[in-house]
Amino acid sequence: MFYFYFVVMKLIFATNNQHKAEEVNAIIGGSFNVVTLAQAGIDLDIPEPHDTLEANASEKSRTIYELTNTNCFSEDTGLEVRALNGEPGVKSARYAGEDRSFDKNIEKLLQKLQNKPDKTARFRAVISLIIDGKEALFEGICSGRIIQDKRGTQGFGYDPVFIPDGADKTFGEMSLDEKTMYSHRAKATQKLVAFLNNIEPIKKI
Repeated sequence: MFYFYFVVMKLIFATNNQHKAEEVNAIIGGSFNVVTLAQAGIDLDIPEPHDTLEANASEKSRTIYELTNTNCFSEDTGLEVRALNGEPGVKSARYAGEDRSFDKNIEKLLQKLQNKPDKTARFRAVISLIIDGKEALFEGICSGRIIQDKRGTQGFGYDPVFIPDGADKTFGEMSLDEKTMYSHRAKATQKLVAFLNNIEPIKKI
Protein backbone atom coordinates (compact mmCIF):
# COMPACT_ATOMS: atom_id res chain seq x y z
CA MET A 1 0.00 0.00 0.00
CA PHE A 2 1.30 3.43 -0.90
CA TYR A 3 1.07 6.42 1.39
CA PHE A 4 1.57 9.97 0.22
CA TYR A 5 3.02 12.80 2.20
CA PHE A 6 3.94 16.34 1.42
CA VAL A 7 7.50 17.46 1.98
CA VAL A 8 7.55 21.18 2.71
CA MET A 9 10.63 22.66 1.12
CA LYS A 10 12.83 24.80 3.36
CA LEU A 11 14.06 28.03 1.83
CA ILE A 12 16.30 30.64 3.39
CA PHE A 13 15.27 34.17 2.40
CA ALA A 14 18.56 36.05 2.28
CA THR A 15 17.34 39.25 3.90
CA ASN A 16 17.56 41.19 7.14
CA ASN A 17 14.59 43.35 6.13
CA GLN A 18 11.54 42.31 8.14
CA HIS A 19 9.21 44.36 5.91
CA LYS A 20 10.31 42.40 2.85
CA ALA A 21 9.92 39.13 4.74
CA GLU A 22 6.35 40.03 5.68
CA GLU A 23 5.44 40.93 2.09
CA VAL A 24 6.93 37.73 0.69
CA ASN A 25 5.31 35.52 3.34
CA ALA A 26 1.93 37.10 2.55
CA ILE A 27 2.23 35.50 -0.92
CA ILE A 28 3.98 32.24 -0.02
CA GLY A 29 1.89 31.49 3.06
CA GLY A 30 2.41 27.96 4.36
CA SER A 31 3.34 26.46 1.01
CA PHE A 32 7.03 26.52 1.85
CA ASN A 33 9.08 26.80 5.03
CA VAL A 34 10.66 30.23 4.53
CA VAL A 35 13.15 31.45 7.15
CA THR A 36 15.01 34.75 7.22
CA LEU A 37 18.73 35.07 7.89
CA ALA A 38 18.05 35.85 11.55
CA GLN A 39 15.76 32.84 11.91
CA ALA A 40 18.46 30.68 10.31
CA GLY A 41 21.00 31.98 12.82
CA ILE A 42 23.00 33.86 10.19
CA ASP A 43 24.37 37.25 11.24
CA LEU A 44 25.55 38.65 7.94
CA ASP A 45 25.04 41.88 6.00
CA ILE A 46 25.70 40.90 2.40
CA PRO A 47 27.15 43.68 0.20
CA GLU A 48 25.25 44.95 -2.85
CA PRO A 49 28.20 46.17 -4.95
CA HIS A 50 26.88 45.61 -8.46
CA ASP A 51 25.34 47.87 -11.11
CA THR A 52 22.19 45.80 -11.66
CA LEU A 53 19.43 44.43 -9.47
CA GLU A 54 19.96 41.01 -11.02
CA ALA A 55 23.64 40.90 -10.05
CA ASN A 56 22.97 42.08 -6.49
CA ALA A 57 20.20 39.51 -6.02
CA SER A 58 22.49 36.78 -7.35
CA GLU A 59 25.30 37.90 -5.06
CA LYS A 60 23.10 37.52 -1.99
CA SER A 61 21.54 34.17 -2.88
CA ARG A 62 24.86 32.69 -4.01
CA THR A 63 26.57 33.82 -0.80
CA ILE A 64 23.96 32.14 1.40
CA TYR A 65 23.81 28.97 -0.69
CA GLU A 66 27.59 28.54 -0.53
CA LEU A 67 27.54 29.22 3.21
CA THR A 68 24.68 26.88 4.10
CA ASN A 69 24.24 24.48 1.16
CA THR A 70 20.51 25.13 1.62
CA ASN A 71 18.04 26.15 -1.07
CA CYS A 72 17.55 29.88 -0.82
CA PHE A 73 16.42 33.05 -2.52
CA SER A 74 17.12 36.75 -2.32
CA GLU A 75 15.56 39.93 -3.63
CA ASP A 76 16.74 43.33 -4.77
CA THR A 77 14.45 46.24 -5.59
CA GLY A 78 14.97 49.61 -7.22
CA LEU A 79 12.80 52.66 -7.76
CA GLU A 80 13.31 53.90 -11.32
CA VAL A 81 12.19 57.48 -12.04
CA ARG A 82 11.87 58.46 -15.69
CA ALA A 83 12.75 62.14 -15.27
CA LEU A 84 15.91 61.18 -13.38
CA ASN A 85 17.10 58.74 -16.05
CA GLY A 86 16.26 55.73 -13.90
CA GLU A 87 17.57 57.03 -10.57
CA PRO A 88 17.80 55.99 -7.85
CA GLY A 89 17.61 52.50 -9.39
CA VAL A 90 20.06 50.00 -8.00
CA LYS A 91 21.19 52.59 -5.44
CA SER A 92 17.66 53.08 -4.02
CA ALA A 93 18.45 51.93 -0.47
CA ARG A 94 21.57 54.10 -0.24
CA TYR A 95 20.48 57.02 -2.41
CA ALA A 96 21.30 59.63 0.23
CA GLY A 97 24.12 57.75 1.95
CA GLU A 98 25.29 54.49 3.43
CA ASP A 99 23.06 54.83 6.51
CA ARG A 100 20.06 53.76 4.37
CA SER A 101 17.77 56.41 5.85
CA PHE A 102 14.27 56.24 4.36
CA ASP A 103 13.60 59.89 5.18
CA LYS A 104 16.86 61.15 3.69
CA ASN A 105 16.35 59.09 0.54
CA ILE A 106 12.85 60.51 0.05
CA GLU A 107 14.06 64.05 0.75
CA LYS A 108 16.77 63.74 -1.92
CA LEU A 109 14.34 62.24 -4.42
CA LEU A 110 11.72 64.97 -3.96
CA GLN A 111 14.35 67.68 -4.14
CA LYS A 112 15.65 66.38 -7.47
CA LEU A 113 12.10 66.07 -8.83
CA GLN A 114 10.91 69.45 -7.58
CA ASN A 115 11.04 71.27 -10.94
CA LYS A 116 10.34 68.28 -13.17
CA PRO A 117 6.76 67.91 -14.46
CA ASP A 118 7.11 64.21 -15.25
CA LYS A 119 6.73 62.24 -12.01
CA THR A 120 6.40 58.84 -13.71
CA ALA A 121 8.22 56.05 -11.90
CA ARG A 122 8.24 52.32 -11.40
CA PHE A 123 9.40 49.86 -8.79
CA ARG A 124 11.27 46.85 -10.16
CA ALA A 125 12.03 43.77 -8.05
CA VAL A 126 14.27 40.86 -8.99
CA ILE A 127 14.31 37.58 -7.07
CA SER A 128 17.21 35.15 -7.39
CA LEU A 129 16.35 31.58 -6.42
CA ILE A 130 18.99 28.87 -6.04
CA ILE A 131 17.74 25.29 -5.95
CA ASP A 132 20.36 22.53 -5.79
CA GLY A 133 22.96 24.98 -7.04
CA LYS A 134 20.98 26.16 -10.06
CA GLU A 135 19.71 29.75 -10.29
CA ALA A 136 16.45 31.14 -11.63
CA LEU A 137 15.51 34.83 -11.78
CA PHE A 138 12.04 36.37 -11.46
CA GLU A 139 11.09 39.99 -12.12
CA GLY A 140 8.15 42.06 -10.90
CA ILE A 141 7.30 45.62 -12.00
CA CYS A 142 4.85 48.14 -10.58
CA SER A 143 4.39 51.37 -12.52
CA GLY A 144 3.08 54.56 -10.95
CA ARG A 145 4.05 58.09 -10.03
CA ILE A 146 5.81 60.08 -7.33
CA ILE A 147 3.91 62.68 -5.29
CA GLN A 148 5.57 65.66 -3.64
CA ASP A 149 4.25 65.15 -0.10
CA LYS A 150 4.54 61.99 1.99
CA ARG A 151 1.27 60.20 2.76
CA GLY A 152 0.83 57.24 5.08
CA THR A 153 2.98 55.43 7.61
CA GLN A 154 2.71 51.84 6.38
CA GLY A 155 5.37 50.00 4.43
CA PHE A 156 8.93 51.29 4.13
CA GLY A 157 11.36 52.99 1.81
CA TYR A 158 9.71 55.21 -0.80
CA ASP A 159 6.21 53.86 -0.11
CA PRO A 160 4.80 57.16 1.27
CA VAL A 161 5.48 59.03 -2.01
CA PHE A 162 4.58 56.36 -4.58
CA ILE A 163 1.09 55.83 -5.98
CA PRO A 164 0.76 52.75 -8.22
CA ASP A 165 -1.20 52.98 -11.45
CA GLY A 166 -4.88 52.24 -10.84
CA ALA A 167 -4.82 53.33 -7.20
CA ASP A 168 -5.55 56.56 -5.36
CA LYS A 169 -3.43 55.73 -2.31
CA THR A 170 0.29 55.66 -1.78
CA PHE A 171 1.86 52.36 -0.77
CA GLY A 172 2.35 54.08 2.59
CA GLU A 173 -1.44 54.38 3.01
CA MET A 174 -2.20 50.78 2.05
CA SER A 175 -2.60 47.71 4.22
CA LEU A 176 -0.38 44.77 3.36
CA ASP A 177 -3.27 43.08 1.53
CA GLU A 178 -3.93 46.21 -0.51
CA LYS A 179 -0.28 46.65 -1.40
CA THR A 180 -0.05 43.02 -2.50
CA MET A 181 -2.60 43.75 -5.24
CA TYR A 182 -0.13 46.09 -6.96
CA SER A 183 3.31 45.32 -5.58
CA HIS A 184 6.35 44.61 -7.71
CA ARG A 185 7.62 42.32 -4.96
CA ALA A 186 4.33 40.42 -4.91
CA LYS A 187 4.48 39.93 -8.68
CA ALA A 188 8.02 38.57 -8.54
CA THR A 189 7.09 36.33 -5.60
CA GLN A 190 4.06 34.96 -7.46
CA LYS A 191 6.39 33.92 -10.29
CA LEU A 192 8.71 32.33 -7.73
CA VAL A 193 5.84 30.35 -6.18
CA ALA A 194 4.61 29.18 -9.61
CA PHE A 195 8.11 27.93 -10.39
CA LEU A 196 8.44 26.14 -7.05
CA ASN A 197 5.03 24.53 -7.44
CA ASN A 198 6.31 22.80 -10.57
CA ILE A 199 8.82 20.94 -8.40
CA GLU A 200 7.06 17.68 -7.47
CA PRO A 201 6.20 17.92 -3.74
CA ILE A 202 4.60 14.48 -3.29
CA LYS A 203 6.70 11.45 -2.47
CA LYS A 204 5.71 7.82 -1.98
CA ILE A 205 6.78 5.71 0.96
